[in-house]
Amino acid sequence: MKVQVQSKKGLKTTLSIIVDKAEIKKKLDARLLELQNQIDLKGFRKGKVPPLVIKNQFGKAIYGEVIDKVLKESTSKAIQEKKLKIAGQPKIDLKTFGEGKDLNFELQLDLLPEIKLQSFTKFKASDYSIKVSKDILDERLSNITKEYKSFEDKRNDTKSEIGDQLIFNYQATVDNKEFEGGKGEGVVIELGKDLFLQGFDKQLIGVKKNESKKVTSTLPQNHPKKELANKKAIFECKIINIKSPKKNKLDDDFAKKLGAKNLSDLTEKVKDQISNQYNMALSSITKKEILDQLEKNHTIEVPKNLIENEMKSIPNNPNSKNDNKDIKLAEKRIKLGLILNEYGETNNIKVSEDEIKTEIQKQVKSMPGQEKLVFEYYQKNPSATQHLQSTLYEEKIIKFIKSKISLTKKELTVKEAEKMITQFNENNKSKASSNVEKKETKPLKTKKISKK
Repeated sequence: MKVQVQSKKGLKTTLSIIVDKAEIKKKLDARLLELQNQIDLKGFRKGKVPPLVIKNQFGKAIYGEVIDKVLKESTSKAIQEKKLKIAGQPKIDLKTFGEGKDLNFELQLDLLPEIKLQSFTKFKASDYSIKVSKDILDERLSNITKEYKSFEDKRNDTKSEIGDQLIFNYQATVDNKEFEGGKGEGVVIELGKDLFLQGFDKQLIGVKKNESKKVTSTLPQNHPKKELANKKAIFECKIINIKSPKKNKLDDDFAKKLGAKNLSDLTEKVKDQISNQYNMALSSITKKEILDQLEKNHTIEVPKNLIENEMKSIPNNPNSKNDNKDIKLAEKRIKLGLILNEYGETNNIKVSEDEIKTEIQKQVKSMPGQEKLVFEYYQKNPSATQHLQSTLYEEKIIKFIKSKISLTKKELTVKEAEKMITQFNENNKSKASSNVEKKETKPLKTKKISKK
């Protein structure tokens, strides 16, 4: 195989490749011998069909198959031989081919730009942390004591009221007929939350323990049995018990009910929770500072074919190739992806299979009851796993860069953090249609382009 650089202009290179006819004949003969054991023709025993007979009947198809394989192999070898880093799929232009002839074709390539990485001393960013004041912490703890209610039995002669917990049995009928799923025992509701059926709670205000009460309500539109959807139902309710809310005391016992060791441990957990609530958004602000400097301090030519492909992924305007704003946005995304990827490759940053599995496990734990759905989603969607890998890869690169640059630590109060995050989101609202800053707490998708 002979490979020559036919032309080179900017990021576009054309290679001229010639594969000797003798090499093609050798591969063609080898393929005919393979097929001899597979083809079953009338008048011949299986495996005994002469190669010439196979060639006469299937020659064009077999030649096309062999040429296709030769094109792929020679393309890959030529790119490796010339040590090229390509952007996107090569374009093949056949010049001469045919049985008994050399295969002559041109390979039109879009190349990735050479990136001269800048020294880390050029970059600086802010590293934010949250200072949780006592009043904020006390307010959150107070809300927790109200949220995690406990109840105590009311006197038998006391009527139920809003906020009480009601335990009851019921038998429901539609058109005077009982139906499957229309019976319940030991049902617990909190009056006023209206979580059972719309308007159901109000009709149980003012009842007493051991009383019976008839409640009329409309079954939901999404009822499992379609014939019962939106039907008027009558519930014969028997009140088993009524409990009134009991004010929780913020102490060690209450903390233990919530899974903490004691009140001090609960306080620290809540403090961390408040900090974490803002840390993700603040990290995005730090990341934006870094990305802006990376873009500003690196001058590279971005392959046009990558820009065109990226524009197709920009929401709301997938076909506006002449939209200058979209072009600049696509160019920025590709440029940053190339720069980050170069930092990743230069510093041997990789994402292991174990890291991907660990991240999936985190998602599983955050979605109790839907574990199977999460696992199946990644099993059935390889692109989702690839996206997750790209996200983790980018996060590792950003983390590495943060460890190398000058970081100015800034401690913010909750109010200061809220103001900064709000301002940050407002400033970037105009870019919300892109995946770069569609959601400020979501990391930029790195374009992981492997070396060919």
